[in-house]
Amino acid sequence: MEPNRLVIHYTGGTVLKGHSEDFSPNKPHFDLFQAAAAETTGKASRILVQELKGVFFVRDFVGNSQYNERKAFSDKERPAGRKVEVTFKDGEVLVGSTMGYDPQRQGFFFFPVDPQSNNLRVFVVNSAVSKVRFL
Repeated sequence: MEPNRLVIHYTGGTVLKGHSEDFSPNKPHFDLFQAAAAETTGKASRILVQELKGVFFVRDFVGNSQYNERKAFSDKERPAGRKVEVTFKDGEVLVGSTMGYDPQRQGFFFFPVDPQSNNLRVFVVNSAVSKVRFL
């Protein structure tokens, strides 16, 4: 089984890519084996969730910068969970659905509206969010 590909976005703009064997939405930290570093050192970096904007579970590390991701639901779409628009403090807006938003928790899983998105799901860190709007 291939490990999940993660792209870690810090609130300050730093981005790391790799995989983790111990990520949990309820833990304050996890270890990330960086994509380039893991091949040479095999050591993991300790990631503190409170410093993050989000943990992006992706199809691949390259993505497609030319792809224009859909940011709206059609009238016929009925996703699992609640339709939601998430606005981060840095201005980025994601549209999709969630089954477990609770502002009192560390974060929540988000599923993009666009099934062709490179993001399969995102663990959104609540402290990096300025607004959550249910659609």
